[in-house]
Formats: sequence, C-alpha cells, structure tokens
Amino acid sequence: MSTQTLSAHAELPSRISLAQTARHSLALAGRGVTKFMKSPMQLVDVILTPIISLLMFIYLFGDAMSGGDTDGYLRLVTPGVMVMAVFQASIGIGASLSADASTGIFDRFRSLPIARSSPLIGAVLADIVRYVVCLGTLVVLALVMGYRVETGPLAALAALALLVGFALSFSWISVYLGMLIKNPASVQGLMTILILPLTFASNVFIPRDGMAGWLQAWSDVNPVSLVADTVRGLLNGGPVAGSLAGTFAWMAGVIVVFFPLAMRAYRKNAG
Repeated sequence: MSTQTLSAHAELPSRISLAQTARHSLALAGRGVTKFMKSPMQLVDVILTPIISLLMFIYLFGDAMSGGDTDGYLRLVTPGVMVMAVFQASIGIGASLSADASTGIFDRFRSLPIARSSPLIGAVLADIVRYVVCLGTLVVLALVMGYRVETGPLAALAALALLVGFALSFSWISVYLGMLIKNPASVQGLMTILILPLTFASNVFIPRDGMAGWLQAWSDVNPVSLVADTVRGLLNGGPVAGSLAGTFAWMAGVIVVFFPLAMRAYRKNAG
C-alpha cells in the first residue's frame, strides 16, 4: 500500500458519519464476540465469581448478618451481588486492551478507514457477552437457592438491562486505564482498588440503617448503593425513581469524563 493511500486512510475517519461509526463499532464488537466464542475460557471468571460470592455471603455470613433470617437476607443480597459481579466483570476489558496495546493492533486499526473511536466502542460492546453470562449464572443460582422475583418479567428484564448499562458505563474507567497503563496486572490492581471501597462501603451486603452515620451519608450517593436500590425495587418491589435518577446521573457522568480521556489515551497509544 502506498504512502498516499495510507495518508488518505488516516484522514478519512474525520469525515465518517455517526451511522458509519456505529456500523464500524458493531463490526468490531462482532469480532470481539467471536473471540469469546472461540475461547470460552475467557468467561470462567464471570461464571465462578458470582457463584462464589453468592454462596459465601448466604451460607457463611448470612446468619450473622441477617439475625437468622436467611430468606430475607437472600432477597437483600442477591440484587447487591448482581451489582458487585458486573462491576467486577468490567475490570477485564481494561486489562485486555492493555495487553492488546503491546501487539501493535491499534496501529493496524489506524491504517483502516474506520472511525477512531470504533475499536474502543466495539471492545466495550463485545463485553456485553461477559455481563450477560455473569448475570445469567447469578439468576440461575439464585433461583435454585430459593430467590423469587416479586414484580414481573418486564421489571426483571429492566433490572438486568440496567445492570448491563451500569457495567458498560463504568467499564470506560477500565478502558481509560488500559490505554494509559501498558501493564494488564496494574490495570486490574487499580480497578480493584476502586471497586472494593465502592462495593463494601455500600448497602450491597447490609441495609443502610445498619451503618454508621457517616457511612449512611456516603451510601446515599454511592453509585453501587443507588443501582443496588434500583435493582431491588425492580425485582423485590418498592420505589425506584430516586435511586434510578441517581444511577443515571452517575452513568452519564462517568461516560462524559472517561470516554474522552480513553479516546485521548488511545490516540497517544496508537500514535
């Protein structure tokens, strides 16, 4: 390929429309899904993590944390574990992109007539497979353990869709770190440092009323608490409007901040 052709390709993405960007992103997402299908071992973590988490919190800590009401605790903690599991699943994309950066794949993407954002958007969309597998595993296990949805199928589907949307939004933090740091282990470590305080300083495992006063104040604005409350309302019944508005605000804020940062880091990485 001539230098002029490569130059033409480098300039073309600036003129690509939104519809073309969406098409390119979906094509690259399909590539990512194919990788999962050919190597299902990449999904082992999103299968085992929710199983271990739910079994551990119900059978090891359930009696102590619920005062003997294991069934009530199952209703409380199942939506919370769903939030925790998809949040943890979002770590993988940053580590994967960090590993890809060392292969030169992004330089090859730059030589193609595609939108600059398509490789990252495609990778994020492909990760939906991980979130669906994670939530599917949790739903099956929770039903076997006796959990029952008390609202209806539409509300349950809305809860699952919200969880996937939450994970997709917050995965942009992982994408940014993956583009910034050329070490997958460091990306995983930093994301874990972020996720653990957010998760354990929330109402995922204990009701808000059982927390210290200062922790209650943080839990009220913690994105993990907000989405957990929304999912509980959609699955168990109860108000969702306030927590849903807070969840959407966090999701939009994370995308607005970290999508441009990830794209900037990607351009430097591919440059």
